[in-house]
Amino acid sequence: MITLIDTGLLDSVSAEARANPRQRRNRNFHGADDFPCHRLLNAIEPGSYVTPHRHLAGDKDETMVVIRGRLGLVTFADDGQPLEKVLLGPATSRSGVDIAHGTWHTVFALDRGTVFFEAKAGPYLPLTPAELAPWAPPEGAPEASDYLAQLVKLVEPG
Repeated sequence: MITLIDTGLLDSVSAEARANPRQRRNRNFHGADDFPCHRLLNAIEPGSYVTPHRHLAGDKDETMVVIRGRLGLVTFADDGQPLEKVLLGPATSRSGVDIAHGTWHTVFALDRGTVFFEAKAGPYLPLTPAELAPWAPPEGAPEASDYLAQLVKLVEPG
């Protein structure tokens, strides 16, 4: 069996993201959380805040390739200072990224309908307190939207 990644699938997962209070939605291609290789579409809308985090396990590098829209990526030093500030998308000179485990990072959508393909090792494990940035507001905190706006300006200053 095959699953085609076409406009219909991208539209469907984007519509699910818009309907979700978090403004994002995964469409997994792996069969279960305990599968050794996770492959998924990740639809994300502008305004969705992903708390800066890192994956500490040595096998948790992650690869992202933007299929549609534009995605901002910021990496951070251990003290929370931004390091790399990158705009990713199929219409830019950079369409994807490979992030080594242990790297503080966050991503955010700059366009409605942004969808990226993500691959990383399974099994799925929730982030631990040591993997969540202590210097950034958690998801749902009142100051998260202002923090996200500052990150957006790093990638798209205009």
